[in-house]
Amino acid sequence: MASALTDKLTRLVKEMRGQARITESNVQDMLREVRMALLEADVALPVVRDFIARVKEKALGQEVLGSLKPGQTLVSIVNRELAATMGEGIADINLAAQPPAVILMAGLQGAGKTTTTAKLAKHLIEKRKKKVLTVSGDVYRPAAIEQLKTVTKQAGAEWFPSTADQKPLDIARAAIDYARKHYFDVLLVDTAGRLAIDEALMQEIKDLHAALNPVETLFVVDAMQGQDAINTAKAFKEALPLTGIVLTKLDGDSRGGAALSVRQITGAPIKFAGVSEKIDGLEVFDAERHAGRILGMGDIVALVEQVTAGVDIEAAQKLAAKVKSGDGFDLNDFLAQIQQMKQMGGLSSLMDKLPSQLTAKAGAMDMDKAEKDIKRKEGIIQSMTPLERRKPDLIKATRKKRIANGAGVHVQEVNRLLKEFEQMQGMMKKMKGGGLMKMMKKMGGMKGLGGGGMPKMPF
Repeated sequence: MASALTDKLTRLVKEMRGQARITESNVQDMLREVRMALLEADVALPVVRDFIARVKEKALGQEVLGSLKPGQTLVSIVNRELAATMGEGIADINLAAQPPAVILMAGLQGAGKTTTTAKLAKHLIEKRKKKVLTVSGDVYRPAAIEQLKTVTKQAGAEWFPSTADQKPLDIARAAIDYARKHYFDVLLVDTAGRLAIDEALMQEIKDLHAALNPVETLFVVDAMQGQDAINTAKAFKEALPLTGIVLTKLDGDSRGGAALSVRQITGAPIKFAGVSEKIDGLEVFDAERHAGRILGMGDIVALVEQVTAGVDIEAAQKLAAKVKSGDGFDLNDFLAQIQQMKQMGGLSSLMDKLPSQLTAKAGAMDMDKAEKDIKRKEGIIQSMTPLERRKPDLIKATRKKRIANGAGVHVQEVNRLLKEFEQMQGMMKKMKGGGLMKMMKKMGGMKGLGGGGMPKMPF
């Protein structure tokens, strides 16, 4: 949805240049494009109709303010209404209950409930400083119990054991009793899912809800489900008093219609979004920021948060001190820079949060290829001996061949990496000598990844 809607609106803004005001004609043109983009994104038809009606009402006859052009004004209106459709601002998770606060996870099999349970545990531990216990009530899939055990350990939470021969209600009661006795702040209950809605599933989760009286009942839905997500949402809303929605696989979805539909169908706010497969790949959902991403405005706030969380400040300070003191920038430092990029989620994750006009400049770059190139460079450096990393000048023909064989690459790739390392080493020397401004001016004239004056990245 993001790319389709962005492309259509960008084209429309260009077509409307020179027009003095918003008219019924240009509003109709825009709404036609927006309607098609939303329907192609599997947004539910009632949601599309309501959205289009609201935009039309607010746009017709509106004067163009200040330096804004008609196209920009219309995009601004669409942005506001997108945010309103997905829920205004941020809906925080509610933990206002006598500990342990019970959170019930509901949804179909394959939506990502178990992984999301662990991601939420990590979020509550790191962001809310809570002591968290998880338990699985999925007695139909023993693998699900083991999966929760594994991902809970990765999240740093505690797992309450359960077995396939137990009843879900007995497991839940035992878990809450254990949580009380051991002073846990939060109990996360992962429930069974099915491949489709059925009476047995709904009755079981109703019984669990009645026994646990959870402070939050979160509906986990796969953002890639399209229209199926709407039908599932309706069924769970009728069965349970849902308090929030977690959208999973938002990073792998080019359409994302569920983000617009589910909130309006259930009336429950979207509280979290799964943005990667990693255990920390869960974001608090911000409707305004997500609307900005959809419209190609980027999400600079999320980008700053991601970089700040991924950067090892102490390591960066050590490198700065090393460069300043005149010690050589070696291949260990170069490897550390590559690994830092991986910790920040990689190139594609960072690019996703940039405004579309900036990412367009790097449009010719194949992100998958760039990510593989980073991994290849990491492999080459790790195939070197500690001495070779400290003293790259030692790496001659025979050593290059050995390194290439160890990394599974051609010797030319080792040569290319060493050349890029020398370029970066040269930059570091200029920084030591106070020539940072000169270096930046030169970088501005270098050929970019996809043209447009962007500097070539060292990896």
